[in-house]
Amino acid sequence: MTSADGTPVRVGVFGLLGSGNLGNDGSLEAVLGYLRADHPEVVVDALCGGPEAVTARFGIPATRMHWNRAEYRTASRAGAIASKGLGKLVDVFRTAAWVRRHDVVIVPGMGVLEATLPLRPWGFPYSLFLLCASGRLTRTRVALVSVGAAEIRNRPTRALVRWSGRLAAYRSYRDAQSRDAMRAMGVDTTRDEVYPDLAFSLPAPPASPSSDAPGTVCVGVMDFHGGNDDRARADEIYRRYLDGTIRFVRTLVEEGRPVRLLTGDQCDATVVAAILEAVDSPLVTAAEPGSLADLMKEMVAADTVVAVRYHNLICALKTGTPVLALSYAAKSDALMDRMGLGAYCHPAREVDADRLLEQFRALEKRAPELRQTLAERNLAAARQLEDQFSSLTAAVFPATHRTHARQESP
Repeated sequence: MTSADGTPVRVGVFGLLGSGNLGNDGSLEAVLGYLRADHPEVVVDALCGGPEAVTARFGIPATRMHWNRAEYRTASRAGAIASKGLGKLVDVFRTAAWVRRHDVVIVPGMGVLEATLPLRPWGFPYSLFLLCASGRLTRTRVALVSVGAAEIRNRPTRALVRWSGRLAAYRSYRDAQSRDAMRAMGVDTTRDEVYPDLAFSLPAPPASPSSDAPGTVCVGVMDFHGGNDDRARADEIYRRYLDGTIRFVRTLVEEGRPVRLLTGDQCDATVVAAILEAVDSPLVTAAEPGSLADLMKEMVAADTVVAVRYHNLICALKTGTPVLALSYAAKSDALMDRMGLGAYCHPAREVDADRLLEQFRALEKRAPELRQTLAERNLAAARQLEDQFSSLTAAVFPATHRTHARQESP
């Protein structure tokens, strides 16, 4: 496909991709699937956190998001602080130069407009603002596609997120509350639509044969210390979360249930190690998933899932496996409610093992009914994401490219 001047349409993808977070990479995989199916001749590359990993896995050229390679390390010495400051200035020009080489830049899903986990304004919010401002200055269309948002209290972060939203050429959200949050922060969302998370467009593995005997419980863990507003009690939140999860796993093992520990980010390995040390049993094993597809393979073989990370929940829901959410943000509650499991949420900040076990047993009793509900909701999500991709094509691709794509459609 070519633009009006006969050159190939150039599409960039942007985000904390290739950095060890399976959900972020799953969102990229979904967008690349859309581009390869609907726009197979576009030229794609990435500006991201882990360019080597993105190129190795997805086969597209990738550029490091930050000039300063120590961007995500805490700077305490004067030289490191100066290097970070210089990097912020250099990134203004690096980002603009990258953006102007593209016709379209897509930010694929992810919670890029929220601060539900610890976040500094001069980190990713600053990078996203540079991207969207560069798009406006260079007339490159920047699309925020099925992204998550939440109202932010920190004023500098809030301002950067608000201006990023305003400067983007296209916005859609993965739930209605994300759109409401952007409206509350001063963004005109009149034309913005809500669609499911992009990961719902990924293929799911076939269902495993059912058995009458109680089977494996997958427990998705997280190195969880609360959010941006919880810094003062981060250690307390982590300890309560970990202690409650250990008690829950120990009880399942005492009942003879196999437990499979799952992660969603490289940093979660410390939680897995702590649980394995505390519950010394051959019934407790740990997986090392490298993608959302790996997570789904684990979950489709399980009877039930209990998980914290948002995309762990999506993988369980996508495979039709009943799941109980240890919810750390409103986005998890909204997701569960949308998929018909709103009654099965438990606060990650206040894990009560006894109450968690009670909810878990109630979930298992309704498992056959809930599997049917999930099958219906997944079909609806797939149809809605087809509409999302059609809307994206109409909004941001050059008119000649859209016309050609329609002519080639069966």
